[in-house]
Amino acid sequence: MSIEQDQLRLLPSVDELLQSLAGQQLIQRYSRPLTLRALRATLTQARNAIRQGATCPPYESLLNEAEQLLAREQQPALRPVINATGVIINTNLGRAPLSQAALEAVQRVAGGYSNLEYDLEEGERGSRHTHVAELLKELTGAEAALVTNNNAAAVLLALSTLASGREVIISRGQLVEIGGGFRVPDVMRQSGCQLVEVGTTNRTRIDDYRAALSERTALLLRVHPSNFHILGFTESTPLQSLAELAHQHNLLLMDDLGSGCLLPSERYGLAHEPMPQESLAAGADVVCFSGDKLLGGPQAGILVGKAEVLKRIARHPLMRAVRIDKMTLAALEATLRHYQRQEAETHIPIWRMIALSPAKIAGRAASWAASLQQRGIPARTQRGESTVGGGSLPGETLPTTLLALDAARMPVPLDELAKRLRTRPTPVIARISRDMLLLDPRTVLKEQDEEVVRALVEVVGG
Repeated sequence: MSIEQDQLRLLPSVDELLQSLAGQQLIQRYSRPLTLRALRATLTQARNAIRQGATCPPYESLLNEAEQLLAREQQPALRPVINATGVIINTNLGRAPLSQAALEAVQRVAGGYSNLEYDLEEGERGSRHTHVAELLKELTGAEAALVTNNNAAAVLLALSTLASGREVIISRGQLVEIGGGFRVPDVMRQSGCQLVEVGTTNRTRIDDYRAALSERTALLLRVHPSNFHILGFTESTPLQSLAELAHQHNLLLMDDLGSGCLLPSERYGLAHEPMPQESLAAGADVVCFSGDKLLGGPQAGILVGKAEVLKRIARHPLMRAVRIDKMTLAALEATLRHYQRQEAETHIPIWRMIALSPAKIAGRAASWAASLQQRGIPARTQRGESTVGGGSLPGETLPTTLLALDAARMPVPLDELAKRLRTRPTPVIARISRDMLLLDPRTVLKEQDEEVVRALVEVVGG
């Protein structure tokens, strides 16, 4: 009998492993079918290794390997990560993190029944939109408000209601593409309206809109180009002028703002981001914006504007297809309460990040570096820039201090270190630039600091 056959004979059976104490514990934790599958896979791997010259692994090793396999398989596909990229509203990483109050609100309504569509005073069916409508009206000055599941849905719903089969006039410079390759013109055409492009990419005047008016025109549309910025020889038509033209001809004006900023962004050293309250004051009949960008809440598409217009939109059959769910409503209401109580800067994570002082960021980066240096890891700090991201305030940056690991002083290539960080149980997402692995404290929650240092010690040492 060969050595290989001897080693194969030493392998325990699946039943032996299942009947062991550790096997029974795995069954209790993961179920018998999953444990059985993992043990079979582990034994197959061991047999293949023996045929290539390895010896039979210890009994405990087989069970440990099965346990690790089960842990990897049962890890949630969607799980929390630490954002050290310096991009505050990072679309790939879930955009705006929710405030503690918003998280608690979701938990309260998700764990049982709620008055989602029930009027507690009247004891009869109600509307889910009433839970945030008054708040939105108060914060924006609108006559009415509706909420959908995202801003693209809000735009599609509004145009389907107000302009299906008719013309919508829009500046050629505002036909933008949003994340994932989706283009605003394509979304708009699904509503059944006909786009009428006016002006040029860089210049559109009020006369361009006036010349395009016809008896088939339903509304004028402005789309805020929130994810790019054109410099140089440019001209755009003020929203107030568009409102005057539209209303002179008994037409509607719709403004798609995208990012949904309720605070004056220039207060934080950024360019001014148009706000819904400004659009309504300028005469827009309906304004659409997102809930999970600069608003800092959950994914949602918010419509505010004239009561008669919003009433028509609410009755459209598409409203049910794009309606918001109870957990999102709960998180959105809690987020809006922060604005109502004038505490958004201190309670909403993205505004806390935007408002962070350079000195506090530098202190955290220096603390990270000192902790790593004590463990023999050559880390240092350097000046850098954070960005807002998420299709908001393009080209705008905030000064920051970065933790830097130089490629020349690392034991493995930087792309391997970045991968090790990404594939930890708690992934850390960093960026590589100019032969340096960079981590920005601005986008790392304060309570995650120790985990960042722990992760770097693990991956550099590993």
